[in-house]
Amino acid sequence: MSMLQETSQGDRSAAEVLAWSRSQFEPALRDAVGTLPPATRRIADYHFGWADEEGRPAHADGGKAIRPALVLLTAQAVGGTAESALPAAVAVELVHNFSLLHDDVMDCDTARRHRATAWTVFGLGPAILAGDALLGLAFDVLVGSGHPDRGDAARMLGAAVQELVDGQLADADFETRADVVPAECVRMAQLKTGALLGCCTALGALFGGGRPEQVDHLRLYGEDLGLAYQYVDDLLGIWGKPSITGKPVYSDLRRRKKSLPVVAALSSGTPAGRRLATMYERSDELSDAELVDAAVLVESAGGREVSQAQADALLASALGELSSAEAVAPAAAELERLARLATRRDH
Repeated sequence: MSMLQETSQGDRSAAEVLAWSRSQFEPALRDAVGTLPPATRRIADYHFGWADEEGRPAHADGGKAIRPALVLLTAQAVGGTAESALPAAVAVELVHNFSLLHDDVMDCDTARRHRATAWTVFGLGPAILAGDALLGLAFDVLVGSGHPDRGDAARMLGAAVQELVDGQLADADFETRADVVPAECVRMAQLKTGALLGCCTALGALFGGGRPEQVDHLRLYGEDLGLAYQYVDDLLGIWGKPSITGKPVYSDLRRRKKSLPVVAALSSGTPAGRRLATMYERSDELSDAELVDAAVLVESAGGREVSQAQADALLASALGELSSAEAVAPAAAELERLARLATRRDH
Protein backbone atom coordinates (compact mmCIF):
# COMPACT_ATOMS: atom_id res chain seq x y z
CA MET A 1 0.00 0.00 0.00
CA SER A 2 1.41 3.41 -0.99
CA MET A 3 1.91 6.28 1.45
CA LEU A 4 -0.88 8.16 -0.31
CA GLN A 5 -3.28 5.31 0.42
CA GLU A 6 -2.16 5.02 4.01
CA THR A 7 -2.77 8.69 4.73
CA SER A 8 -6.30 8.44 3.32
CA GLN A 9 -7.47 5.93 5.90
CA GLY A 10 -9.46 6.88 8.96
CA ASP A 11 -12.40 9.00 9.93
CA ARG A 12 -11.21 12.40 8.74
CA SER A 13 -13.20 15.61 8.76
CA ALA A 14 -13.70 17.56 5.54
CA ALA A 15 -11.07 20.06 6.68
CA GLU A 16 -8.60 17.25 7.28
CA VAL A 17 -9.36 15.79 3.85
CA LEU A 18 -8.66 19.16 2.21
CA ALA A 19 -5.39 19.52 4.14
CA TRP A 20 -4.36 16.01 3.08
CA SER A 21 -5.29 16.71 -0.53
CA ARG A 22 -3.26 19.90 -0.62
CA SER A 23 -0.23 18.11 0.83
CA GLN A 24 -0.48 15.61 -2.05
CA PHE A 25 -1.12 17.79 -5.10
CA GLU A 26 0.54 21.11 -4.26
CA PRO A 27 4.14 19.95 -4.72
CA ALA A 28 3.21 18.67 -8.19
CA LEU A 29 1.31 21.91 -8.89
CA ARG A 30 4.35 23.99 -7.90
CA ASP A 31 6.55 21.84 -10.12
CA ALA A 32 4.22 22.38 -13.07
CA VAL A 33 3.96 26.16 -12.55
CA GLY A 34 7.73 26.26 -12.18
CA THR A 35 8.07 25.29 -15.84
CA LEU A 36 6.40 28.52 -16.99
CA PRO A 37 8.51 31.40 -18.33
CA PRO A 38 9.68 33.76 -15.53
CA ALA A 39 7.32 36.66 -16.31
CA THR A 40 4.27 34.40 -16.38
CA ARG A 41 5.43 32.39 -13.39
CA ARG A 42 5.71 35.56 -11.30
CA ILE A 43 2.02 36.35 -11.82
CA ALA A 44 0.97 32.75 -11.25
CA ASP A 45 3.03 32.51 -8.04
CA TYR A 46 1.34 35.65 -6.76
CA HIS A 47 -2.14 34.44 -7.73
CA PHE A 48 -1.62 31.08 -5.99
CA GLY A 49 -0.44 32.89 -2.85
CA TRP A 50 3.13 31.60 -3.06
CA ALA A 51 4.76 35.02 -3.59
CA ASP A 52 4.11 38.69 -2.93
CA GLU A 53 4.02 41.50 -5.49
CA GLU A 54 7.83 41.59 -5.63
CA GLY A 55 8.21 37.87 -6.10
CA ARG A 56 9.31 37.20 -2.53
CA PRO A 57 8.08 33.93 -0.95
CA ALA A 58 4.69 34.27 0.76
CA HIS A 59 2.10 32.03 2.36
CA ALA A 60 -1.19 33.68 1.41
CA ASP A 61 -4.58 31.96 1.29
CA GLY A 62 -4.70 29.63 -1.70
CA GLY A 63 -8.37 28.76 -1.35
CA LYS A 64 -9.92 25.48 -0.24
CA ALA A 65 -8.87 23.64 -3.43
CA ILE A 66 -11.97 21.45 -3.42
CA ARG A 67 -11.58 20.44 -7.07
CA PRO A 68 -8.29 18.54 -6.77
CA ALA A 69 -9.56 16.93 -3.57
CA LEU A 70 -12.54 15.60 -5.52
CA VAL A 71 -10.20 14.14 -8.13
CA LEU A 72 -8.05 12.33 -5.57
CA LEU A 73 -11.00 11.03 -3.56
CA THR A 74 -12.96 9.76 -6.57
CA ALA A 75 -9.88 7.85 -7.72
CA GLN A 76 -9.86 6.13 -4.33
CA ALA A 77 -13.64 5.72 -4.39
CA VAL A 78 -13.40 3.37 -7.38
CA GLY A 79 -10.59 1.34 -5.78
CA GLY A 80 -7.63 3.22 -7.29
CA THR A 81 -4.93 5.31 -5.68
CA ALA A 82 -4.74 9.04 -5.17
CA GLU A 83 -1.21 8.95 -6.54
CA SER A 84 -2.44 7.73 -9.93
CA ALA A 85 -4.77 10.74 -10.20
CA LEU A 86 -2.26 13.47 -9.26
CA PRO A 87 -1.84 14.74 -12.85
CA ALA A 88 -5.61 15.11 -13.18
CA ALA A 89 -5.79 16.92 -9.83
CA VAL A 90 -3.10 19.37 -10.93
CA ALA A 91 -4.77 19.88 -14.31
CA VAL A 92 -8.18 20.79 -12.88
CA GLU A 93 -6.64 23.18 -10.37
CA LEU A 94 -4.78 24.91 -13.20
CA VAL A 95 -8.00 25.20 -15.23
CA HIS A 96 -9.90 26.53 -12.23
CA ASN A 97 -7.30 29.21 -11.63
CA PHE A 98 -7.21 30.12 -15.31
CA SER A 99 -10.92 30.85 -14.96
CA LEU A 100 -10.41 32.86 -11.76
CA LEU A 101 -7.77 35.10 -13.32
CA HIS A 102 -10.10 35.85 -16.24
CA ASP A 103 -13.18 36.13 -14.02
CA ASP A 104 -11.54 38.77 -11.83
CA VAL A 105 -10.80 40.85 -14.92
CA MET A 106 -14.31 40.43 -16.34
CA ASP A 107 -15.97 41.31 -13.04
CA CYS A 108 -13.48 44.07 -12.15
CA ASP A 109 -12.98 42.38 -8.77
CA THR A 110 -10.20 43.99 -6.77
CA ALA A 111 -9.94 41.36 -4.01
CA ARG A 112 -9.66 37.58 -3.99
CA ARG A 113 -8.63 35.36 -1.09
CA HIS A 114 -8.11 38.44 1.11
CA ARG A 115 -5.54 40.15 -1.14
CA ALA A 116 -5.46 42.29 -4.27
CA THR A 117 -6.35 40.45 -7.47
CA ALA A 118 -3.56 39.76 -9.95
CA TRP A 119 -4.83 42.21 -12.58
CA THR A 120 -4.78 45.10 -10.11
CA VAL A 121 -1.13 44.31 -9.33
CA PHE A 122 0.28 43.35 -12.73
CA GLY A 123 -2.23 44.86 -15.17
CA LEU A 124 -5.14 43.56 -17.25
CA GLY A 125 -3.17 42.13 -20.16
CA PRO A 126 -0.56 40.28 -18.09
CA ALA A 127 -3.24 38.73 -15.84
CA ILE A 128 -5.23 37.50 -18.85
CA LEU A 129 -2.11 36.05 -20.45
CA ALA A 130 -1.13 34.34 -17.21
CA GLY A 131 -4.55 32.70 -17.17
CA ASP A 132 -4.02 31.56 -20.75
CA ALA A 133 -0.68 30.06 -19.73
CA LEU A 134 -2.29 28.08 -16.90
CA LEU A 135 -4.88 26.68 -19.31
CA GLY A 136 -2.23 25.48 -21.73
CA LEU A 137 -0.19 24.04 -18.88
CA ALA A 138 -3.19 22.03 -17.65
CA PHE A 139 -3.34 20.05 -20.88
CA ASP A 140 0.42 19.63 -20.93
CA VAL A 141 0.29 18.07 -17.46
CA LEU A 142 -2.62 15.80 -18.37
CA VAL A 143 -1.23 14.57 -21.69
CA GLY A 144 2.28 14.29 -20.26
CA SER A 145 1.07 12.03 -17.45
CA GLY A 146 1.55 8.89 -19.52
CA HIS A 147 -1.76 7.51 -18.23
CA PRO A 148 -3.37 5.06 -20.69
CA ASP A 149 -6.57 7.15 -20.75
CA ARG A 150 -4.82 10.52 -21.09
CA GLY A 151 -6.37 11.13 -24.53
CA ASP A 152 -9.90 10.63 -23.24
CA ALA A 153 -9.03 12.70 -20.18
CA ALA A 154 -7.82 15.61 -22.30
CA ARG A 155 -11.01 15.52 -24.35
CA MET A 156 -13.10 15.48 -21.17
CA LEU A 157 -11.23 18.45 -19.78
CA GLY A 158 -11.46 20.30 -23.10
CA ALA A 159 -15.23 19.81 -23.19
CA ALA A 160 -15.53 21.08 -19.62
CA VAL A 161 -13.51 24.19 -20.51
CA GLN A 162 -15.78 24.90 -23.48
CA GLU A 163 -18.84 24.62 -21.24
CA LEU A 164 -17.22 26.81 -18.60
CA VAL A 165 -16.52 29.51 -21.21
CA ASP A 166 -20.08 29.23 -22.53
CA GLY A 167 -21.37 29.72 -19.00
CA GLN A 168 -19.14 32.74 -18.46
CA LEU A 169 -20.38 34.27 -21.71
CA ALA A 170 -23.98 33.78 -20.58
CA ASP A 171 -23.16 35.32 -17.20
CA ALA A 172 -21.69 38.39 -18.91
CA ASP A 173 -24.67 38.64 -21.25
CA PHE A 174 -27.09 38.63 -18.32
CA GLU A 175 -25.59 41.88 -17.04
CA THR A 176 -27.00 43.75 -20.03
CA ARG A 177 -30.41 42.10 -20.01
CA ALA A 178 -33.49 42.78 -17.91
CA ASP A 179 -35.40 39.66 -18.99
CA VAL A 180 -33.27 36.85 -17.54
CA VAL A 181 -35.44 33.96 -16.33
CA PRO A 182 -34.51 31.37 -13.67
CA ALA A 183 -34.11 28.48 -16.14
CA GLU A 184 -31.49 30.44 -18.08
CA CYS A 185 -29.68 31.30 -14.88
CA VAL A 186 -29.62 27.68 -13.75
CA ARG A 187 -28.27 26.56 -17.13
CA MET A 188 -25.57 29.21 -16.91
CA ALA A 189 -24.53 27.95 -13.48
CA GLN A 190 -24.51 24.35 -14.70
CA LEU A 191 -22.07 25.34 -17.41
CA LYS A 192 -19.96 27.76 -15.39
CA THR A 193 -19.50 25.62 -12.28
CA GLY A 194 -21.17 22.23 -12.63
CA ALA A 195 -19.28 21.21 -15.77
CA LEU A 196 -15.82 21.50 -14.23
CA LEU A 197 -16.77 19.79 -10.96
CA GLY A 198 -18.36 16.98 -12.96
CA CYS A 199 -15.16 16.75 -14.96
CA CYS A 200 -13.13 16.57 -11.72
CA THR A 201 -15.05 13.59 -10.40
CA ALA A 202 -15.13 11.84 -13.78
CA LEU A 203 -11.38 12.32 -14.24
CA GLY A 204 -10.68 10.97 -10.78
CA ALA A 205 -12.77 7.89 -11.47
CA LEU A 206 -11.13 7.45 -14.88
CA PHE A 207 -7.58 7.72 -13.53
CA GLY A 208 -8.52 5.44 -10.64
CA GLY A 209 -9.57 2.70 -13.04
CA GLY A 210 -13.31 2.93 -12.42
CA ARG A 211 -15.90 1.08 -14.48
CA PRO A 212 -17.73 3.20 -17.11
CA GLU A 213 -20.91 3.25 -15.02
CA GLN A 214 -18.93 4.45 -12.00
CA VAL A 215 -17.39 7.24 -14.07
CA ASP A 216 -20.88 8.27 -15.20
CA HIS A 217 -22.41 8.26 -11.71
CA LEU A 218 -19.48 10.14 -10.22
CA ARG A 219 -19.66 12.72 -13.02
CA LEU A 220 -23.31 13.32 -12.12
CA TYR A 221 -22.34 13.55 -8.45
CA GLY A 222 -19.88 16.28 -9.37
CA GLU A 223 -22.29 18.13 -11.65
CA ASP A 224 -25.04 18.21 -9.00
CA LEU A 225 -22.52 19.26 -6.38
CA GLY A 226 -21.21 21.98 -8.69
CA LEU A 227 -24.64 23.52 -9.19
CA ALA A 228 -25.34 23.33 -5.45
CA TYR A 229 -21.95 24.95 -4.87
CA GLN A 230 -22.90 27.81 -7.21
CA TYR A 231 -26.19 28.38 -5.39
CA VAL A 232 -24.28 28.68 -2.12
CA ASP A 233 -21.59 30.84 -3.74
CA ASP A 234 -24.27 33.23 -4.97
CA LEU A 235 -25.79 33.40 -1.48
CA LEU A 236 -22.35 34.25 -0.11
CA GLY A 237 -21.98 36.90 -2.82
CA ILE A 238 -24.80 38.76 -1.10
CA TRP A 239 -24.75 37.74 2.55
CA GLY A 240 -21.32 36.20 2.99
CA LYS A 241 -18.87 37.59 5.51
CA PRO A 242 -15.73 39.13 3.95
CA SER A 243 -13.70 36.94 6.33
CA ILE A 244 -15.16 33.89 4.52
CA THR A 245 -15.49 35.16 0.95
CA GLY A 246 -12.40 37.36 0.73
CA LYS A 247 -14.58 39.93 -1.05
CA PRO A 248 -16.41 43.08 0.11
CA VAL A 249 -19.89 42.63 1.57
CA TYR A 250 -22.73 42.80 -0.99
CA SER A 251 -20.15 42.50 -3.79
CA ASP A 252 -22.59 40.87 -6.25
CA LEU A 253 -25.31 43.43 -5.59
CA ARG A 254 -22.86 46.29 -6.03
CA ARG A 255 -22.20 45.03 -9.57
CA ARG A 256 -25.91 44.28 -10.08
CA LYS A 257 -24.95 40.71 -10.87
CA LYS A 258 -27.90 38.54 -11.93
CA SER A 259 -27.03 35.64 -9.66
CA LEU A 260 -29.35 32.73 -8.89
CA PRO A 261 -31.05 34.30 -5.82
CA VAL A 262 -31.34 37.67 -7.55
CA VAL A 263 -33.00 36.22 -10.66
CA ALA A 264 -35.34 34.18 -8.46
CA ALA A 265 -36.32 37.40 -6.68
CA LEU A 266 -36.68 39.40 -9.91
CA SER A 267 -38.95 36.68 -11.34
CA SER A 268 -41.06 36.30 -8.20
CA GLY A 269 -43.81 38.74 -9.19
CA THR A 270 -43.75 40.15 -5.66
CA PRO A 271 -43.66 43.82 -4.65
CA ALA A 272 -40.15 43.28 -3.29
CA GLY A 273 -39.09 41.75 -6.62
CA ARG A 274 -40.45 44.73 -8.53
CA ARG A 275 -38.63 47.17 -6.23
CA LEU A 276 -35.43 45.23 -6.74
CA ALA A 277 -35.93 45.36 -10.53
CA THR A 278 -36.21 49.15 -10.34
CA MET A 279 -32.92 49.33 -8.43
CA TYR A 280 -31.21 47.01 -10.93
CA GLU A 281 -32.38 49.13 -13.87
CA ARG A 282 -30.63 52.22 -12.54
CA SER A 283 -27.28 53.21 -14.02
CA ASP A 284 -25.90 55.08 -11.02
CA GLU A 285 -23.93 53.40 -8.23
CA LEU A 286 -25.93 52.09 -5.30
CA SER A 287 -25.11 53.56 -1.91
CA ASP A 288 -24.20 51.37 1.06
CA ALA A 289 -27.69 51.90 2.49
CA GLU A 290 -29.28 50.93 -0.83
CA LEU A 291 -27.16 47.77 -0.96
CA VAL A 292 -28.51 46.78 2.43
CA ASP A 293 -32.02 47.45 1.16
CA ALA A 294 -31.38 45.41 -2.00
CA ALA A 295 -30.30 42.41 0.09
CA VAL A 296 -33.49 42.70 2.15
CA LEU A 297 -35.54 42.83 -1.05
CA VAL A 298 -33.91 39.67 -2.43
CA GLU A 299 -34.75 37.87 0.79
CA SER A 300 -38.29 39.27 1.00
CA ALA A 301 -38.96 38.16 -2.58
CA GLY A 302 -37.93 34.61 -1.69
CA GLY A 303 -34.58 34.54 -3.48
CA ARG A 304 -32.60 33.44 -0.45
CA GLU A 305 -35.01 30.71 0.63
CA VAL A 306 -35.45 29.31 -2.89
CA SER A 307 -31.71 29.20 -3.49
CA GLN A 308 -30.95 27.42 -0.24
CA ALA A 309 -33.74 24.91 -0.92
CA GLN A 310 -32.33 24.22 -4.38
CA ALA A 311 -28.83 23.77 -2.95
CA ASP A 312 -30.18 21.28 -0.40
CA ALA A 313 -32.06 19.31 -3.10
CA LEU A 314 -29.01 19.18 -5.34
CA LEU A 315 -26.86 17.97 -2.46
CA ALA A 316 -29.32 15.13 -1.87
CA SER A 317 -29.22 14.27 -5.59
CA ALA A 318 -25.41 14.31 -5.59
CA LEU A 319 -25.27 11.94 -2.64
CA GLY A 320 -27.71 9.64 -4.42
CA GLU A 321 -25.34 9.44 -7.40
CA LEU A 322 -22.46 8.76 -5.02
CA SER A 323 -24.39 5.82 -3.60
CA SER A 324 -25.21 4.52 -7.08
CA ALA A 325 -21.51 4.61 -7.97
CA GLU A 326 -20.88 1.98 -5.29
CA ALA A 327 -17.96 4.02 -4.00
CA VAL A 328 -15.71 2.24 -1.54
CA ALA A 329 -14.92 3.32 2.01
CA PRO A 330 -13.47 5.49 3.39
CA ALA A 331 -13.43 7.65 0.25
CA ALA A 332 -17.24 7.48 -0.08
CA ALA A 333 -17.77 8.95 3.39
CA GLU A 334 -15.15 11.62 2.75
CA LEU A 335 -16.78 12.60 -0.54
CA GLU A 336 -20.05 13.03 1.36
CA ARG A 337 -18.36 15.20 3.99
CA LEU A 338 -16.70 17.29 1.30
CA ALA A 339 -20.03 17.79 -0.45
CA ARG A 340 -21.66 18.95 2.78
CA LEU A 341 -18.81 21.37 3.45
CA ALA A 342 -18.99 22.79 -0.08
CA THR A 343 -22.71 23.50 0.27
CA ARG A 344 -22.51 24.97 3.77
CA ARG A 345 -19.60 27.39 3.45
CA ASP A 346 -21.35 30.06 5.51
CA HIS A 347 -21.05 27.82 8.60
